[in-house]
Amino acid sequence: MTITTLSSREFNQDTSKAKKAAQSGPVIITDRGRPAHVLLTIEEYQRVTHSQASIVDLLAMSGVEEIDFEPPRLKADLYRPADLS
Repeated sequence: MTITTLSSREFNQDTSKAKKAAQSGPVIITDRGRPAHVLLTIEEYQRVTHSQASIVDLLAMSGVEEIDFEPPRLKADLYRPADLS
């Protein structure tokens, strides 16, 4: 996978170049030197967005009732009463 970086000006002047580059990997488009947008192919976008299951989906999976899970308790000093004065 190749990551390509283009300025907004380069992107506006040669959109087909950006589309061709997206075939090899993400294209980062910058505004004033800072990353602002990412161009992906639709296939890559769908792969990225569909691979993330929600916590509800993960908890509803069959066979999870057999997994022994005991989360650690939080320390009492992680919170303090609010000062409303």
